Amino acid sequence: MTQASPLMAQPGAVAAHGPDEGVAAHYGDPVREQRALAAGRAAVDLSYRGVVTVAGPDRLSWLTTLSSQQVSGLRPGQSSELLLLSVQGRIEFDARIVDDGERAWLLVESGEAQGLAAWLESMKFMLRVEVEDVSARCGVLGATRHLEALARFAPGGRGLTWEDPWPHVAPGGFSYAAVDEAHHPGLERPWFEHVVERSRLAEAAAALEADGVGLAGTMASEALRIAAWRPRWGLETDERTIPHELDLLRTAVHLAKGCYKGQETVARVHNLGHPPRRLTLLQLDGSAHTLPAPGSAVFPAGTDAGARPVGTVTSAALHHEMGPIALAVLKRSVDPGATLVVRGEAEGEEYAAAQETIVAPDAGQVVGRPTGLLRRNA
Repeated sequence: MTQASPLMAQPGAVAAHGPDEGVAAHYGDPVREQRALAAGRAAVDLSYRGVVTVAGPDRLSWLTTLSSQQVSGLRPGQSSELLLLSVQGRIEFDARIVDDGERAWLLVESGEAQGLAAWLESMKFMLRVEVEDVSARCGVLGATRHLEALARFAPGGRGLTWEDPWPHVAPGGFSYAAVDEAHHPGLERPWFEHVVERSRLAEAAAALEADGVGLAGTMASEALRIAAWRPRWGLETDERTIPHELDLLRTAVHLAKGCYKGQETVARVHNLGHPPRRLTLLQLDGSAHTLPAPGSAVFPAGTDAGARPVGTVTSAALHHEMGPIALAVLKRSVDPGATLVVRGEAEGEEYAAAQETIVAPDAGQVVGRPTGLLRRNA
């Protein structure tokens, strides 16, 4: 069970469940909190996050050899994202990384931390690196802007903030999105995750309140994440997920770096094939006043109950402007213009859904492609 955040003692805190267990889903007014978070007037407790540190002079070159990303030249305070893949190219770990000049800090979902630390420990060999799972000592506060007031609450008293590179195409990355970067909805959601000492979370919240920044729950941050098309490990991923399906070549894969586990699949699909599935945003019919649960099946509209699903809802939220929205992973062959229906577990639970294409159906197969929607960053 995830350790409860000290901020669960704040007035009005209502516990989150599932992957957000241990922090507040909201503090009494989810829609108001979401508006405040979007405007930079709130911070969200993300202290369910796992935090793994890697110290030692070989840390960045070592992480580069193991992962999909080139981080050997990461400067102190600079942020990136990396994936650790299986031999088949499937996502096993998705880590946010920021280096402080002495150690690399890897921020992951709660379900990743223990396994990631153990796997990294097994890969040390004779290199000068030290791996530690510090999740129990660290809290994380997220916001749509950098919050200077949190610097003094960071471990060691030095500010430690990860800035999400999404939706910019990182060096060596490649966009699989159906829109160019200038029109990507992720631009409306800059994102910063501040690492603070868990024991000082209440002090940090009080300092923010003095600066006019309140608390928001994870219902708010999830709605903004979904609207920004930002995939999340453990929700948008399953045991079969490859990075191409979620547009993660954009921020987490350097296509020109040296060999790493899973590189063959990454290169083969990118150059010669197509990812079998694609991430999409669903605009849901809001007449039911409920949301489909993650795992709900997606069907073409008009099909009977015995039909085969063409995809699965992975995340859903009520957005303060867009209404009910969801992310779903669909078969690549699904017509992007088709109206879909989401069927929940309860009898008669259905939601009409219109698609907003995220990963283009023709993503991949860049060898010989003369032009197209897909873009790289050299």
